[in-house]
Amino acid sequence: MNDAEVSRQIQQMVRFIRQEAEEKANEIAVSAEEEFNIEKLQLIEVEKRKIRQEYERKEKQVEIRKKIEYSMQLNASRIKVLQAQDDLVNSMKEAASKELLRVSSENHHYRHLLKELIVQCLLRLKESAVLLRCRKDDTGLVESVLHSAKEEYAERANVHPPDILIDKVYLPPAPTHHNAHGLSCAGGVVLASRDGKIVCENTLDARLDVAFRQKLPQIRKQLFGLVAA
Repeated sequence: MNDAEVSRQIQQMVRFIRQEAEEKANEIAVSAEEEFNIEKLQLIEVEKRKIRQEYERKEKQVEIRKKIEYSMQLNASRIKVLQAQDDLVNSMKEAASKELLRVSSENHHYRHLLKELIVQCLLRLKESAVLLRCRKDDTGLVESVLHSAKEEYAERANVHPPDILIDKVYLPPAPTHHNAHGLSCAGGVVLASRDGKIVCENTLDARLDVAFRQKLPQIRKQLFGLVAA
C-alpha cells in the first residue's frame, strides 16, 4: 500500500468519524431541545396552576367579602326596621300614658276607680293592717272612698274590715311640661303590708305597663303583620 492509498483511507476514516460526531451532536441537540421544551411546558403549567389557584383564592375572598357586606347591610336594614317599629310602639305607649291623665282629671269616675283599685289590692294582700300610698292630690278622694272600700273587701273576703293607714310619703305627682322627664304618676294606689314585705302596686302607670306587655304581641301583629309579630 503506497502513501496515496494510506492517505485516502485516513481521510475516509476522518470523514466517517466527523459524520458520526455530527450525527451524535445533532441527536444530543435534538434531545436537549426536547427536554428543554418539556421542562418549559411543565414550568408553564406550574405557573398557570399557581395563577389559577391565586385567581380562585382571590375570587373566593371577593365572594366572601360580598356576602359579609350583604349580611351587614341586611342586618343594618333589619335593625332600622326594628328600631322604627319600636319607636312606633313606644309612641303608642306614650300616647296611652297621656290619655291616663284624663282618667284622673274626671273626679267622679276616678273616685270610683280608686275604690276598685284599693279593693283589688286588699284582695291580693289579704292583710288585716296595710299601708296605702297615693298621690298627694288624691288624698281627699282616697279618704272619701276608704270606708266603702274596706267594707266591700270585708264582705267579699268574709273577714273584718282591715286597718288602712294612708302613708305621708306620697307617690310622685302627675307629669307636667316643666317636669316631663322626672318621676311622675298618672294616678292609682300602692298598698303594702305594714312590714313592707308584701306590696301591691296598682297605679295607672303600672296597670298600663302590664296591659301593654300582655297585648304587645297583638299590637305588633296588627301594626306590622305576622312576620313582625
